[in-house]
Amino acid sequence: MKKKKILKELLNTGLYLLFVLTATWALVTFVVQRTEVDGSSMEATLSDGDNLFVDKISYRFRDPERFDIIVFPFQYKEDTYYIKRIIGLPGETVQIDTSGNIYIDGEVLRESYGREVIKPEMVGRAAQPVVLGEDEYFVMGDNRNNSSDSRTEVVGNIHRNDIVGRAWVRIWPLNKLSVLKHQ
Repeated sequence: MKKKKILKELLNTGLYLLFVLTATWALVTFVVQRTEVDGSSMEATLSDGDNLFVDKISYRFRDPERFDIIVFPFQYKEDTYYIKRIIGLPGETVQIDTSGNIYIDGEVLRESYGREVIKPEMVGRAAQPVVLGEDEYFVMGDNRNNSSDSRTEVVGNIHRNDIVGRAWVRIWPLNKLSVLKHQ
């Protein structure tokens, strides 16, 4: 009788642990992921060492929007992810002039995320009109003169299926705990 009770308790504990592990795996795989900011390309919004939760599920139900901060893999280094802000949406044309003005379909983009005027040497491939495909996004870091982003051939346009998710909540450092949203 005592052996049955012990076996039943072990089975219950094993099933409980299996449930917890499966739920954790599903949560991390499909819903949320923790990532750490490495570098200063998103200053002053995000800083080197900030830890974030990335929302991996909302883009299954809606399209990314202009000014969302997204996470996507860097194609030339395994296990490396970039964090940038969406500037251009599918089907739009993006161009940056030598004065640092960003144009979307010929109209100046009104935004306040870039921390300084884009230097002429940082305009990159956006000096010429960049036409985005049906599933492409143009992204930039907020620290515009210190960011490797869609202005470079190395990063280029980001395809919809390459977007891991949207930076959602800064969880560390605790004094900066905040939900990340655009204006």
